Amino acid sequence: MTTQLWYWIVFVIAVTIMLAIDLWFTDHRKDKIGIKRALIWSAIWIGVAFLYNVSIYFKFPNGHIKAMEFLAAYLIEKSLSVDNLFVFIMIFTIMGIEDRDQPHILKWGILGAIFFRIVFILAGVTLIQTFDFIVYIFGIILIYTAYKMAFTPDKKIEPEKNFLVKIASKFFPVKTDNVHRFFVRENGKLFITNLFLTLLLIESTDIVFAIDSIPAVLAISRDPFIVITSNIFAILGLRALYFALAGIMRLFRFLKYGVAFLLFFVGIKMLISDWYHLPIQISLSVITITIIVSILASILIKNEEHALDTTLEKE
Repeated sequence: MTTQLWYWIVFVIAVTIMLAIDLWFTDHRKDKIGIKRALIWSAIWIGVAFLYNVSIYFKFPNGHIKAMEFLAAYLIEKSLSVDNLFVFIMIFTIMGIEDRDQPHILKWGILGAIFFRIVFILAGVTLIQTFDFIVYIFGIILIYTAYKMAFTPDKKIEPEKNFLVKIASKFFPVKTDNVHRFFVRENGKLFITNLFLTLLLIESTDIVFAIDSIPAVLAISRDPFIVITSNIFAILGLRALYFALAGIMRLFRFLKYGVAFLLFFVGIKMLISDWYHLPIQISLSVITITIIVSILASILIKNEEHALDTTLEKE
């Protein structure tokens, strides 16, 4: 049995155990997950990913290269996932979802994200292997996405205009009462609830982010093992990270600009790949430095709006 096959087996077992723990941990809580507990669990999931990365370094053929590819891909996908969570926060606010219902929706949203990522990864790898020019299309998509992220104001979320929401509302009546389930049956009639419509918004967001993120990770590595494992590890534990971020969002004010730069960087990397192969050491350095700088900028640069609000409160 090859080393990579062994690692696939270890990966599947590890992910299954981690998902089971994560789902049990949040589904058996009726109160809001506190920031401290959420940060502890987020650190645990990140630690497991780094341990897996270390094992690749020591046990995998050409392990030092594969480990750097895994780490670079993981950091990019984690950054994109954090940006995705900010959208989740806006969706929950707009839809008026209570704290007690958010973990349940996030559970299905994250399971959906795992499914869509695997599908898009396999499709992307197949397309690149079949059609060489797809690399250039992916590169252009990344550069365009980077531009939109950096220079276009965030779009207002309008649930009634979402394609999935419109389809569901067309076939099922909607019950807007404060119901803590996705479906309700009354007088023999099946209703969908506000929670289910929120889940559809989350899943549609998952699809959009998968389309953006898969070309980014394929710019780092085209090895399906590295691409899939780094993606799934980046998604695991997002529910805990969500509750952590909800309380410390200001620490990541400039993260989207860092992510935009990274998308631009890997887009250029894809476009020049036929003429020049950028060493993974350089890619990993750029990714790490960009993430650190964006977080430090968020901490050190004063938020003028927050400062103004504080001043007004004192007055």
